[in-house]
Amino acid sequence: MSEVRNDILDAAEDIFSSLGYAGTSLREVAQKAKVTQALISYYFGSKFGLFEQVFLRRSAPISQERIERLEGLRKKGKASVTDIVRAFLLPTLSLRASPQGRAFLRLQARLHTEPPEISYELRTHAYGDSTRLYVEALRKALPRLGELDAYWRVTMMIGTYLYAFSDTHRMEEMAPPGTYDPSDVESIIDQVTRFVVGGFEAA
Repeated sequence: MSEVRNDILDAAEDIFSSLGYAGTSLREVAQKAKVTQALISYYFGSKFGLFEQVFLRRSAPISQERIERLEGLRKKGKASVTDIVRAFLLPTLSLRASPQGRAFLRLQARLHTEPPEISYELRTHAYGDSTRLYVEALRKALPRLGELDAYWRVTMMIGTYLYAFSDTHRMEEMAPPGTYDPSDVESIIDQVTRFVVGGFEAA
């Protein structure tokens, strides 16, 4: 991938994550990336084409890593609910390590507020297959969990991690001073994992 194309994607990711799809203009992206709008059109065709590639650039590898982690658990034998939940969460948690990764997490959280014609197909394309595999794995680990309950609880897991990982600074505001370290990723995933596993194992 060319450096210029990457620069455009980085600039668009920052702006889309802050302003949303409707609030972002190609002119703003061009200015931030220091390119012409014509060059953006050359690479991506339209604003939606740009938005799609910004989202898929990171979401497709996340989905693939989730599948690979799940396959690794299967090869080791019976996986616990905790193992499955961590395998689902870890590929996204690693994005917190960089400013661009955090911008994507905010963009991904925003996707749920974008119009259906923008978000539904894109989200399904990126995550549909891997999510279904995790529903199947969780139902195997929890034989009494019905299909509808499994999809509900996976949906709530997604909502939980999107909020917890997307750098909202809410914990810095709520927690007593000195008790919360946003750079302690192991603590973050431990808290989210225990919360989510409790939900899956509930009657």
